[in-house]
Amino acid sequence: MNATQPAVGHRCGTIAIVGRPNVGKSTLLNALIGQKLSITSSKPQTTRHRVTGVLTRPEAQFVFVDTPGFQMRHLGALNRALNRTVRGALAEVDVVLLVVEAGRIDPGDRAVIRLLPPRVPVVLAANKADRVPGPERMLPFLRAAAAAFDFAAIVPVSASKGRRLGELLRVLEGLLPEQPPLFEPDALTDRSERFLAAELVREKLFRQLGDEVPFGCAVTIELFREEGGLRRIHAAIVVEKDNHKPIVIGKGGERLKAIATAARRDMERLFGAKVFLELWVKVRRGWTEDEAAVGRLGVGDV
Repeated sequence: MNATQPAVGHRCGTIAIVGRPNVGKSTLLNALIGQKLSITSSKPQTTRHRVTGVLTRPEAQFVFVDTPGFQMRHLGALNRALNRTVRGALAEVDVVLLVVEAGRIDPGDRAVIRLLPPRVPVVLAANKADRVPGPERMLPFLRAAAAAFDFAAIVPVSASKGRRLGELLRVLEGLLPEQPPLFEPDALTDRSERFLAAELVREKLFRQLGDEVPFGCAVTIELFREEGGLRRIHAAIVVEKDNHKPIVIGKGGERLKAIATAARRDMERLFGAKVFLELWVKVRRGWTEDEAAVGRLGVGDV
């Protein structure tokens, strides 16, 4: 922080990226930053923390805050913690970027709209716009979106294809307050390498396991040590059922090895260093329904 004083008129502020599960919030953050900071998968509730991504340009600094998808169902201890994270992020930002799937505003979107804070400008990013077949589908959606809330702007985008992201940034820049940057020009995030390592392991769990198991998994870093150009990392995968442990490990340990290999490669790209990664699996029965266990495992940001 305490970055160099900018030119007069420089804009900087925090932008919460919010929305229901699985609309592409993390993919959008990564596309805007130009770096993989927030983990992604095709399964909802992949994101469990506020993840800050910083984009610095000569005229503006954008501090994006990715949040978990707001959960309306199955409100156990884990999902209650994730929803508190969303509400906390909304209370502390200059602009809100609400992400929906282009083509529809569903009850989950409307639940998030009801959370939007007063007197904070809200931009609607209609993601996956490339999947909407022509103006005959897009125009009615845009009218319905405009009727749902008094948005400062509505911008159809495609995060996965990088379409109209420049327009989205121009809109957001105009809503940021005039003030000095909050981060140094080369900063990408306020999260540590230790945190990012745990998230990358968890991403591979979501991508390589079936529908049920990943939601009962957490990752804790037991050792993170820098040894010159090497990161030595020991991580525990925590599951909530005894029968989930052999699923994560796989026959002859093959699945656990594949998870470790994929996570290590992403870590090496992100950290710019060699990584030695060791994984093992622990059982903590029913932890997703236990408020104290959720807190001990560092899930959510309360």
